[in-house]
Amino acid sequence: MDTIDLKIINVLKENSRATTSEISKKVSLSIPAVAERIRKMEEAKIIEKYTIKINREKINYKLLAFVFVNIDKTENIEDFRKSIVQCNSVLECHHVVGEYDYLLKILVEDTKSLENFLSNILKKIKGVLKSNTIIALSSLKENINIESYAK
Repeated sequence: MDTIDLKIINVLKENSRATTSEISKKVSLSIPAVAERIRKMEEAKIIEKYTIKINREKINYKLLAFVFVNIDKTENIEDFRKSIVQCNSVLECHHVVGEYDYLLKILVEDTKSLENFLSNILKKIKGVLKSNTIIALSSLKENINIESYAK
């Protein structure tokens, strides 16, 4: 990867639907050269997927929470992992170091939905020993990926 690849990635991060023609103008490279670079980044799995950012409030998902989870025994970790990745409310699941084993980023409609997730889904997964929930009041910065440094 070079600075031109990083510039292409920055354009795609701003608008994943940008055409190769639009990108070529912004990075000062021919359309075929841009298309080839994108193809190579896709093949190398540098670009894994194209997506959109949804305004959560406009689709009535207003409560963002972070849930720390402890698993009781090592033999229950795999069951937890298989179960948690199936939950639509879970945006992210991270294995972490420290007091807790996992950190979940949860998106739900409201406190009733959060209560349902915690009581009827999370705590019923075999091995979940305890959890600690933090509700986000607002989000000042939220990027999908790291900022590329070639501007």
